[in-house]
Amino acid sequence: MTTSTETLDALRGAVRGTVVTPGDPSYEESRRVYNALHDRRPAVVVRAADAGDVSAAVRHAREHGLPLAVRGGSHSVAGFGTVDDGLVVDLSPMREVRVDPEDRTARAGGGATWGDLDHAAHAFGLATTGGVVSTTGVAGLTLGGGMGHLARRYGLSCDNLIGAEVVTADGDLVSCDAGRRPDLFWALRGGGGNFGVVTEFAYRLHPLAEVLGGLTCYPQDEAVIRAWYEAATAAPEELNIILVLALGPQEPFLPERWHGRPVCAAFTCFSGPREGDEKVLALLDGLGPVVGRFMERMPYPVINTLFDEQLPAGLYHYWKGNFSRGLSDGAVAAHAAYGATMPTMESDTALFPIDGACHRTGPEETAFAYRDADVSHSIGATWTDPSGTAAGVAWTRAYDRALRPHTEAGGYVNFMDADDQDRVRVNYRQNYARLREVKRRYDPGNVFRLNQNIVP
Repeated sequence: MTTSTETLDALRGAVRGTVVTPGDPSYEESRRVYNALHDRRPAVVVRAADAGDVSAAVRHAREHGLPLAVRGGSHSVAGFGTVDDGLVVDLSPMREVRVDPEDRTARAGGGATWGDLDHAAHAFGLATTGGVVSTTGVAGLTLGGGMGHLARRYGLSCDNLIGAEVVTADGDLVSCDAGRRPDLFWALRGGGGNFGVVTEFAYRLHPLAEVLGGLTCYPQDEAVIRAWYEAATAAPEELNIILVLALGPQEPFLPERWHGRPVCAAFTCFSGPREGDEKVLALLDGLGPVVGRFMERMPYPVINTLFDEQLPAGLYHYWKGNFSRGLSDGAVAAHAAYGATMPTMESDTALFPIDGACHRTGPEETAFAYRDADVSHSIGATWTDPSGTAAGVAWTRAYDRALRPHTEAGGYVNFMDADDQDRVRVNYRQNYARLREVKRRYDPGNVFRLNQNIVP
């Protein structure tokens, strides 16, 4: 399991991109990932220029017994985009997005971020469901399912995927969609990075230029959490409200006396017409006593940048995720208890409504199995210094233990950490056996195992 000078020279000769190894001037930068918790030292990083480079890198890793990590937009809080003493395929140079405004489709490279796709589509008054932070990669989000501001109206990111180009474990480049390799296309829509390296994604787009978006803050209280759930799941599908439990941010819209105090923040995106804005504001006013608000009409891409400055690369993160049907009193109590004890200003919990259009896709139509879930719970400790690791991890795990009795057995794979491998089967429940069959067909040797792994 080594890479000699001779084999590295052969790899360099096979790729158009850059091959980086320890000792190279760009090595430290090339090995760095979004989550500073994962400080790993790959044997080689291939910064791929195209699908041919990806194919060469996958073949090199297989031939020389190197563990293989795939890095798209590079967020991967679980650290799956890097590996010690192995090979990293870095897709970040492959960020091109091509929009066909007539067909309302977009094709995005495997290293593109949602900021890249949002920008390209917005030029034609179009959009699709992405994440809530613009620096998130299209690859990881889509392959895990893809929750975002437009999910209630247009479905998950994976529901808007209409095709993909994939480098398989053999190093072959294949296409898949509803008509070609439908088994692979089905598995990619929620099954994670288990089946190959997606070098290009094709998406369906929807007409959308601007939204009413922003934050409304309330004191952190069980009554507010309950009111959010009732309002968010009864609202028109054009209205998406993510409830964020956090410590009050030091922002001008929030009075200083609330800075650092526990708050509930309704992160709102209304994609309906301007005539509905006043009703949205009235609904938000009814959730509880408003202590601060930033809300305005904005181009759709802007709403996905509102947290970019608060979540730069280089912080430390540890996450857990759960689904629930409804929101029980026990779940509300757990959120209220632990939401009031956030370990840092950067930490938060987010409750995503995933009803509406998400429910109109059947539980077996894609690999994303929890089509009957109403809420996705994301518990996320974030800290700025390695000295905070023990406290951040302990808080997240204790919070998760308190919430688990009140949620489903499985959760959203994109909110899982690397120590959640024992939950993979329940995360996919009725679809797990079928996913294993697809895994055996396309990756019987489990080359792609740095993920929420489906063992062939």
